Amino acid sequence: MNESLKTKDFYGHDFVVSPDVLIPRPETEQIIDEVLSLSGKPFLPGVKPTKRVLKEHPTVLDVGTGSGCIAITLSLLLNDTTIIACDISKPALDIAKQNAKRLKAKVSFIESDLLQNITITPDLIVANLPYVDKDWPWIDKEQLSKEPSVALYAKDHGLAIIKKLILEASARKVKYLILEADPCQHESILNFAKENGFALRKAIGFILSLIYSE
Repeated sequence: MNESLKTKDFYGHDFVVSPDVLIPRPETEQIIDEVLSLSGKPFLPGVKPTKRVLKEHPTVLDVGTGSGCIAITLSLLLNDTTIIACDISKPALDIAKQNAKRLKAKVSFIESDLLQNITITPDLIVANLPYVDKDWPWIDKEQLSKEPSVALYAKDHGLAIIKKLILEASARKVKYLILEADPCQHESILNFAKENGFALRKAIGFILSLIYSE
């Protein structure tokens, strides 16, 4: 991270960060790759695009947007897509709006606890929610103390907020759901998702791509 400017690169763009938001990480970029794949667009030069599965002019909701890096990047890459981003933290939303303005991205921002204040049913939800378990022996708590704990840690072995989103997305029959979580959590998340109508499309790195199947 550039300490003097307090910016961090994500998918080729510099995003302003503050103590109110997570620092964008490389593993989260796989969410962008998967959305591009769903949209029938190549995410690497020379890579043949896959068949589009998202409908034309879809609505994508980024839940827990933080710095806005996911939503803003998608807006810059997908000009046929309506992008909405929400976060429970007003200070985080202020940073996300600042980044959207800097990068000239068209994103609608909503203060919301998961889907609580979301009135539409999106075609796709993407989410990098808190999933760190405080009891994991390998985490560097001193390093993580520089970022907001509310954006990092969750109860139920790090799964509480992810499970809540799965329940809310299932209740609305959201077709596609892309989640970031530690690979050690994927089996538990997938089992819970299957119990609530979702099936696995793809698991790669830290990302689970799910489709509602009921």
